[in-house]
Formats: sequence, structure tokens, C-alpha cells
Amino acid sequence: MAHEELCYLPAVEMLRCFRERTLSPVEVMEAVVGRSEEVEPHINAFSHTFFEAALEQARAAETRYRKDSPLGPLDGLPIGIKDETPVSGMPCTNGSLIMKDYIARETSVNNQRILAAGGIMHARTTTPEFSCSGVTWSKLHGITRNPWNPAFTSGGSSGGASASLAAGTSAVATGSDIGGSIRIPASAGGVVGFKPPYGRNPEDVPFNLDFYCHTGPMARCVSDAILLQNVLCGPHPSDIATLKPRLVLPREYGDIRNWKIAYSIDLGFYEVEPQVRENTLAALDVFRELGAIVEEVEINWSESVLEAGMNYLQHLFGCELGRNLDEHDALLTSYARDFALKGRQSGNDLFWDSYATAGQMYRRIGALLDQYHLLVCPTNNLAAVPADHDQSRDTVLINGKPVNPMLGWVMTLPFNMLSRCPVISLPSGRRSDNVPTGIQLVAPTYEDATAFQAAMAYESAIGKWYIHPENRPEVGKTE
Repeated sequence: MAHEELCYLPAVEMLRCFRERTLSPVEVMEAVVGRSEEVEPHINAFSHTFFEAALEQARAAETRYRKDSPLGPLDGLPIGIKDETPVSGMPCTNGSLIMKDYIARETSVNNQRILAAGGIMHARTTTPEFSCSGVTWSKLHGITRNPWNPAFTSGGSSGGASASLAAGTSAVATGSDIGGSIRIPASAGGVVGFKPPYGRNPEDVPFNLDFYCHTGPMARCVSDAILLQNVLCGPHPSDIATLKPRLVLPREYGDIRNWKIAYSIDLGFYEVEPQVRENTLAALDVFRELGAIVEEVEINWSESVLEAGMNYLQHLFGCELGRNLDEHDALLTSYARDFALKGRQSGNDLFWDSYATAGQMYRRIGALLDQYHLLVCPTNNLAAVPADHDQSRDTVLINGKPVNPMLGWVMTLPFNMLSRCPVISLPSGRRSDNVPTGIQLVAPTYEDATAFQAAMAYESAIGKWYIHPENRPEVGKTE
């Protein structure tokens, strides 16, 4: 099999071939390393690479498969792990000059599970400083670019994961989502991203107590997202918020004929660029062709929803960042400094109001999801902003109107506020400049399988996105 074909082979297919001994983990890792060396100068998806160690681990996995004794369900797969969660003895920089020399002393629960399942961390994927931006660039690691069009961002904060998957340099990858940081890059990069409901996957203390915060899988296809999600999920004694019992997602699902699917293009207040709207409507037609009943609904939310979500993030996340201002102000990126300053200015009254707003939002969505299987809406209402976008000083215009430069160009934050709803982002097409667009499938609270059943049906109808060469980015050829 050709070098590039190996890199884009679905992870579940890699594993099947490993078990059948028609393909070796070493062959895959060599192909991924070669592909990484070829495309990394153009996209900058990795903050650190561990290629020699990864090849050695791949050889050990090859030996285990020869003995029919794989270590676990991910054995031999090259997995991009976001440079945010620790792996003991390895660098973990959070995209910050403050942490440029930091070596982790422990391993997060999610990474423990990946490594115990045989996953191979061949690279750490880039993130904006302390993951506080919807784009991925930092003083420490530079700009991460979209493989489909390098003038644009691959999203954030899990932008390195998105770029790596789209470019074929990881089989699957981890992401985290506190305001859309899995779904924003999934949409911008043309991949799959799943925000599990709060408590489904363990988090590190104290973020496990923040109901906006979720760790989840990113992949090139739905089956691969299920594969990684089934490894990540389940209760853990270190995290009081994790749910019992462990939910194992099926690998196969029935059709969605006669399902009732609601949709909203703007959730009541977002400006949506025309090509995002067109691609969303085309995706809805796919659900109709699958036999679902698709109906437009009025959500009637207002700009106060985005304001409330931002107030929450600034009060908690911004205040936490603010601890770095006095000692490390000169090292911080402009956007991290701005976020920290806003955190210092936040007040308890606005924080409390964010809870009240979330409650009011769910009155509408809860009733809606009692009548429909799903709500569908765009993921990013603007396909992507420039790769070097600075939310602390740049303007974002949609349909000629200015929107919040941090999260006003994406439609993800409301579903962190409604964090018990599982949400999966799927590719819906590409803009005329080749930048991907995406849709969100929002399921009723804790009905993860509902989201995945619809996602599998949609993907089956249109075909897996990266199987054919014409559906892959031509990295380095579009500049």
C-alpha cells in the first residue's frame, strides 16, 4: 500500500489489518513519520515529536500481534495527544513560554487509558497558549495552519489535532472543549470531533468540576471517533464527576428512517456566512434522503447567550490565567494577557447570571429535544478566520457585521453551557477557497448513541471523507 494511503487508512482498518497480519504497526508508523516530515513545515501541527521512540513502540506492537496478544484496543496506532494534558516524563507546554521547559511528573487519566490500550504518542499536537483561543498560534510554537488552505486557521484550541488528522499525520487524536475547542477545529479542518456530555470522560482536577470542560476524541471518520471514545470514557476514582456505569458505544447502528430532526441555521442570533448556510442546508438534505423528517425550528436565543457564556469563561478561566500576569506578563501572548485582564475585571453577579441564562436556554432546548431526536446547526458560522488571527485586537466581520472576535464566529459555546448534551461535529462541505465547513448534531442529554447513530448514517450516505485522494488536502501545493 502506498505511503499516503497508509496514512489515511481509517484507524479501525489499521487495527483489522494488524490483527490479520496483512499490515504492520511499523509500516504505518514509518509512513506517518515520513508524511509528518513532508507536511510539518507547511502546517506546524506538532509541538514535539517522538519518532524514534514511536518506531520502537511500533516494533513491540508488531511482536505482540504476531503472538495474537495485542496490548489493547489501540495497540500500534499513532495518536496525536494535545500538548495540554500531561504524560509523565514528557514535555507539556500548554503552548506557553512560561512552561517551555516543563516536564510532567504524572499522567492524566485520559492519557493513561490511551497508553494502556496500546496507543503510541508519536507527537504532541499544538494548542494556543493555555488553550484560550479559537485559533492555534503561540509565541512558543508559532502558527498552526489549515492543511486545506494555509492562510486560514485549523481552529483552536485543538488546532494541532485537527491539522494533523487532515494532513494524515495521526490516526486519531485527543482534544478538549471548554468553549468549542474540539468542534471548532473539527469544522475548520474537515474532521470529526465529539464533545461528550459532562462527566462521561474523566478530567484532571480541578477542571473536572467545571461543567463547561470536556475531553474527547477527534478523528477522520465516525467509527474512529467511537474507537477512541470507548477508550476514554468511564468513571475513575480520581474524578468525582465521572458517570457510572461506563458507556460503551456500539460500532454499528440502524437507520434513521422516520427520525424527527430539528434544525436552526442561526440559533436565533448568530450571523452565518452564505456558504456555511448553503452547506448546512445541503447536509440536511442528506438526512431527508435517509428518510428522516427534517424541520426548521425557532430557537429564539439572543446575543445575551454568548455574553453569558463569555462571562462564565472570563470569570473562571480568565481568573485562573490572571495568576500569571504579575510574574510573567512579558511572556504571555496578547490574547492570553487580554483574557486574563478580562478575568480580573469579571464580577460575581455576571457569573451568577451565566447560570441563570443556561437554565433559561435549556427550557427551550429541553422541550425541543423531547419532541425531536436531534438538533442540527452549523459548527462555525464563519468557516475559519486567518491563521494569525488575534482575538485581542482583530475584527471579525460576517455579512458585513462585527461579531465577538473570540467566539462570535463559532456556534459552539451554547452547548458547553448545556454541557450534558452530547454534540458531534461533522464535515458539511468546503467553502470556495477550500476551507471546510461543519455541522453540529446535538442530542438529548446523555444520549451519546443517538448522536453517533445519526453521524454514522450521514457518513455512510456521503462516504468517508478521506478515503479518496481527491478528498484530501494538497498540503504544500496550495500556497
